[in-house]
Amino acid sequence: MLGILKPEEIEEVLLQATVGRIGCCKEGKTYVVPINYVYDGKYVIAHSVEGEKIFLMRNNPLVCFEVEQIKDNCNWKTVISWGSYHEITDERERYEAMKLFVERMMKLKVSTTAHPPENKPARHLTTKQTVRAVIYRILLTEKTGRFEKEGNDSM
Repeated sequence: MLGILKPEEIEEVLLQATVGRIGCCKEGKTYVVPINYVYDGKYVIAHSVEGEKIFLMRNNPLVCFEVEQIKDNCNWKTVISWGSYHEITDERERYEAMKLFVERMMKLKVSTTAHPPENKPARHLTTKQTVRAVIYRILLTEKTGRFEKEGNDSM
């Protein structure tokens, strides 16, 4: 059965997921990239180093955001939303945004690849200058969601 997600189901998908995809564009160039995020009921909050996605969103803050829950090819939910990119520059707001992000991520199971084996030291990249994270939020202004559910299977 195919269907349309109700507004509360859309919110549930956005709140439960931690990986989504941002679509942004400039001058005919479309760029889609996965991000880790936290959703606070109004904003998608994330961070990044400066790069292509940040450059594109600074030049055109209108973005698309997609997230999904996929059990298998016949049991899935997907949400597509549109909104606007806003960089967080106020130090207190940056702190609060990252605090929310870290609290959410700390509750997740961490991959074994996130930590080096006990007997091997971690390798660290060295640079001559400090990299300051770009912390941003996307104000979601329009949302839609779809699902497919086979039989009595629940997601």
